[in-house]
Amino acid sequence: MSRVPSGLREAMRPRHLALPIAAVAVIALGPLAQGGSAPAPAAAPPAAAGWNPLTPASVSFQQSVPQSVGLAKPAAAPRAALTPASLELLGFNDLHGNLDPPVGSGGLVTGIPVGGAEYLSATVKRLRSQYLFTRDRVMTVAAGDNIGASPLVSAAFHDEPTIEIENALGLDLSSVGNHEFDEGTTELARIVNGGCHPTDGCQDGDPYFGAAWPYLSANVVDKVTRKPIFPAYSIHTIRGVKVAFIGETLLGTPGIVNPAGIQTVDFLDEAATANFYANKLRTEQGVHAFVLLIHQGGLQTVPAPNVPQPSSCDGFAGDITPIAAQLDPDFGVVISGHTHRFYTCSLPNRAGNSLVTSAGSFGVLVTDVHAELDRTTGRFLTATAQNVLVENSVRNANGTFTLDPTKADPVAKRIADKYRKAVAPLANRVIGTITGDITNAANPSGESALGDVIGDAQLAYTTASAGAQVALMNTGGIRGSLVFAASPGGEAPGQITYGEAFTVQPFNNLVVTQTFTGQQLKDVLEQQYNGCFGQIAGRILQPSASLTYSTSASAACGSKVSNVRINGTPIDLTASYRVTTNDFLANGGDGYSRLAGGTNRVTAPGFDIDALASYLTAHSPVAPGPQNRITPIA
Repeated sequence: MSRVPSGLREAMRPRHLALPIAAVAVIALGPLAQGGSAPAPAAAPPAAAGWNPLTPASVSFQQSVPQSVGLAKPAAAPRAALTPASLELLGFNDLHGNLDPPVGSGGLVTGIPVGGAEYLSATVKRLRSQYLFTRDRVMTVAAGDNIGASPLVSAAFHDEPTIEIENALGLDLSSVGNHEFDEGTTELARIVNGGCHPTDGCQDGDPYFGAAWPYLSANVVDKVTRKPIFPAYSIHTIRGVKVAFIGETLLGTPGIVNPAGIQTVDFLDEAATANFYANKLRTEQGVHAFVLLIHQGGLQTVPAPNVPQPSSCDGFAGDITPIAAQLDPDFGVVISGHTHRFYTCSLPNRAGNSLVTSAGSFGVLVTDVHAELDRTTGRFLTATAQNVLVENSVRNANGTFTLDPTKADPVAKRIADKYRKAVAPLANRVIGTITGDITNAANPSGESALGDVIGDAQLAYTTASAGAQVALMNTGGIRGSLVFAASPGGEAPGQITYGEAFTVQPFNNLVVTQTFTGQQLKDVLEQQYNGCFGQIAGRILQPSASLTYSTSASAACGSKVSNVRINGTPIDLTASYRVTTNDFLANGGDGYSRLAGGTNRVTAPGFDIDALASYLTAHSPVAPGPQNRITPIA
């Protein structure tokens, strides 16, 4: 089934694809197997003295020289030390097909407008040229979610525009992320290898050549062969020093993508897999310097009214911390992602520290890592990092900002403009109005104003056709906010275009309605909470206005939810109710195994974006949802 909006199949002018200069590298694909570990390298000390959470991270690595055993020999004359090899890494993560600068708070860092693929490309190229003659090697790497959950200009063409721009900016390597699997492993293979879409064809009128760089997927293996579905690692030699890049996504990927698309693969433990390849490559190929590209991360936490700084590591915590703690100490650098947060940290590994970084999301930053490598031991000597703003605007005299197209990379802009022109009639069509910002920011109960609106939209979309009485929407599927002042197509403030709505719900999920008993519905609501019925994270569903209930965070699983009512009437645990969700949830996504237990499934025509668009048209002007459907109690 094609999940692309109709009306986008007209022929377009031929594309001019710019490819990066190929670097000398070894890319390998191999099965995972049990085996002995090579001797661990010398431990690295803590980060350099003087570092604090508000300064860019810097790590120095202790070196050791093996001692020979045997008869004493005359001392050799001292040999001059080899000058270190220098490596500059330009990293980013979670671009999510944002060809255009992101709107709202997602497009601001320290109050400065940033982001968008054209401006990311310009910043990467500027930094690369800056280091071209002062570093032995400059490489551009990414930590996954390059594609998926993308705005319409990329998603309408199955994210081919984003891959083409990343080809043009000179991306060398990327790990896969969970969103690379949004349309399943078969479609991801096409995105990587090239070829026209099997249903929609090559909508821009010329061939699609795929990625000019390798995706790495060390911990995503075929269920039968146990081999990674893409290369596990890539080895680059820099003035005689071998550096291995290993790429991974988070172990929890199966819980946050549609299960239907990943039936043929398994996702393995991140640290164990990374260490397996480190041991293998150290033993078999003499590699002693490793970079991990991993789609997992953390976040800084600072007390209000302070805000995290781009290159700080203040109050840092997250899933990447225990992964880093288990890593082989030869992992000098970890380029991370997934949380859409920025940081540069020195985190403990198994016997020292690793430099761990992230560049936020949507191309708002480029992480600039400078590393030096010992040409005798082949290991990292030092590594430092800072996050560089991807500025896209000029400041006006009155303190406001205006987008400055001259700051965009002209090659990337030509690619983006081609697709913008093709999608403009659909993207710029006004479908409704709003009375003010409708955001996806959650209140203490986990309910958002936009979540309320989407829940109401999906209920309205399926009441007549499927007898729906309740609708539930997953928070992770709401990718942005509706901003009153935004005007991407030149429309008036408060007017909402199809493109803006698509940015909020970009997955083209199906809308399905199923029958549940009252007890099953209550169990679904209980499963929102971490540790309940197998849930591994707190994920609050966004309810339609027809559903209200109370919740107690301190209560035991099975008793957290009470006073469940539909249209004001307490539910009957033995009665049947019709509940609408998207097919991602209905298939058990986000850990909601209880939602996969419904019966009498009916699939509505179109996609979830059609439900939202129809609602905005029929109910304009739409006000922010009241966020009063979930009531916390002690």
